[in-house]
Amino acid sequence: MLDFARQAEALGFDSVWTGDFLTARPRLDPLVVLSAVAAVTHRITVGTAALTPALRHPLIGANMIASLSHVAAGRLVLGLGSGFPLAETEEEFASVGASYQGRAGRLDEITALWRTAWRSGEDGEPTEFDGKFWQAEHLDRLPAPAVPGGPPLWLAGSDTPRVLARAATRYDGWLPYLPDVDAYARARRRIAELAAEAGRTVTPALYATITVNGSESAAKAELEHYISRYYGRSPEQMSGIQAYAWGSAEKCAEWLGGYVRAGARHLVVRIGSLDPEPQLKEIAEVLLPAVRALGPSVTVESTQS
Repeated sequence: MLDFARQAEALGFDSVWTGDFLTARPRLDPLVVLSAVAAVTHRITVGTAALTPALRHPLIGANMIASLSHVAAGRLVLGLGSGFPLAETEEEFASVGASYQGRAGRLDEITALWRTAWRSGEDGEPTEFDGKFWQAEHLDRLPAPAVPGGPPLWLAGSDTPRVLARAATRYDGWLPYLPDVDAYARARRRIAELAAEAGRTVTPALYATITVNGSESAAKAELEHYISRYYGRSPEQMSGIQAYAWGSAEKCAEWLGGYVRAGARHLVVRIGSLDPEPQLKEIAEVLLPAVRALGPSVTVESTQS
């Protein structure tokens, strides 16, 4: 991961991301990994796509994130999820004593507690939190993050009305993996409307998986192998949930361009391969400039999951 991050920074990617699982599938802790990544990079933003806050006590999470924000010198964005809808996720929650039921509301409360903690040392800010699920005192004794108020928090979710309302009113960004570009466009417009009503702005992002190869059949086979190994499910099952593309870098750039035209401004690109590094250079040389040409505010990020 450290070599991957160094290469991503040298090749001009805007940020690098990693995901979060405990028992659902083997994974190093993302906050620890990103601390190491931040220590060996200088410019690139580091992020979670996505962190599952329910797997940690919220005060421990708040402290770890504040610590990481200092290591990263403010180069931190947190994509947050309430739990991927698979049986393994429910088992994972049970393994740490977390309730799987009502997990969306618990996620919102944890982020509210975090923000209270991260502001608690400022004049006039509360030092206690009294929620439905969590209560805490002496929050001002926790270290403050490098950025006042803490890092941006993005909601990794779908396009249901409830998710869109939560993203628009509670979070700083929306990070879906919608496989339908038209559905993305409709949802992005709705979030913009709701956010404007609330006097807020929300970053529209996208989490997409691509496999780059001049041979379309070889790219598809590699992506299918990755999906089946990573999720233990068929590509047909997963393609109805997540956004996938394969083929030449030009073809993948054209596909991503549809989302940019639909309003996406941050593209988190996961390379659908168990050996992703060889594809980084071609993606950087071909896909990055093609996508960025569609809008100067578009940023492209790489994730190794």
